[in-house]
Amino acid sequence: MKFEQLIYEEKNQVARITLNRAKVLNALSMQLSDEIVSAIELVRRSTKLKFLVIKGAGNNFSVGDDITEMLKWGDANGITRRVRYYQNMANQIEELDKITIAAVDGFAVGGGLEITMVCDFVIATERAKWGMPEVDVGITPGWGGTTRLSRLIGRRRAKEINLIGALHIAQRAVEWNLWNRVVPNDQLDNEVEKLLEVLKSKNQQGMRQLKFIINKGVECDLYTAQGFEVLSGALTGAVSGMWKIKDADRGAGVMGFSQKNELWKKRRSLAQNFWTD
Repeated sequence: MKFEQLIYEEKNQVARITLNRAKVLNALSMQLSDEIVSAIELVRRSTKLKFLVIKGAGNNFSVGDDITEMLKWGDANGITRRVRYYQNMANQIEELDKITIAAVDGFAVGGGLEITMVCDFVIATERAKWGMPEVDVGITPGWGGTTRLSRLIGRRRAKEINLIGALHIAQRAVEWNLWNRVVPNDQLDNEVEKLLEVLKSKNQQGMRQLKFIINKGVECDLYTAQGFEVLSGALTGAVSGMWKIKDADRGAGVMGFSQKNELWKKRRSLAQNFWTD
C-alpha cells in the first residue's frame, strides 16, 4: 500500500508509523487520517506483527486536526460523521492485539495528544509539550480529549486542561499518569528500542491477555473486572497445556455439527422443541 503523508515500515515484528507532514507539525489532514486508518488495518490484520510504534517527523509528534480543513467537513451531520470516524480510528488503535508505543517529541496537542491516550506506552522527550487548546479555536475535542483524558487524569484536571487550553511540560504528563517516561531529547529512539527489547522477551499471549483485561476491566465494576481476570487465568492455563477438562467437549460439539453425528442429533432432538408449546 502506498502512503503519501505517513511512512509505514515493518521489521522484526514491529510496525512503525511516522506521521510525515513536518512542515505543518504533522497536523492531521483528512488524507493523513485516512492513511492512518489504512495503516492501522494493516497492523490489525497481521499475525506476524507484535508491536506498533507511532511517532512524528521533524521533531514533533502532532498538533492534531488540521484546522484549515475543518470547513471541508460539511454541515453538522458531516461533522458528526467525521468525529465518529476519528473516534473509530482511536478505538481501533486501542483495540489492537499488539503492544503500542507513542514516541513523542515536540508538540502532542489536540488530536495528537488523543493518539497518545490510546497507546499502551508513551515515551516523551524533555522538550515535548502537550495540551488540549481546542477551546481557543471555539471547538471541543471529539475523540478522547474529554472522555479518555478524564479517565486517565481525573475530572478536575481534565477540566483544567480543556477549559484553559494551556500547554504543559512532559514531566507533568508523567506525574499525572498520562504518559510513562520522559527522556533526554536525543534518547527517544534509544529508549523505545530498549522498551521493545524488554517486551519482546515476554510471553506474547500473556501480554495480549493483560492488555485486553486491563482495558476492559477499567471500564466496568470490580466484580465484572475480576471475571475477566478469572477467565484470563483459565486461558493462560489452557494455552500452557492444561486444557483438558473431563466434562468439556474438547471440540466434539463442533465436529458433531460438521458431521451431523449421533451426539449432534441427540442434543438437537432433546432441545429443539423443549418448552416451545
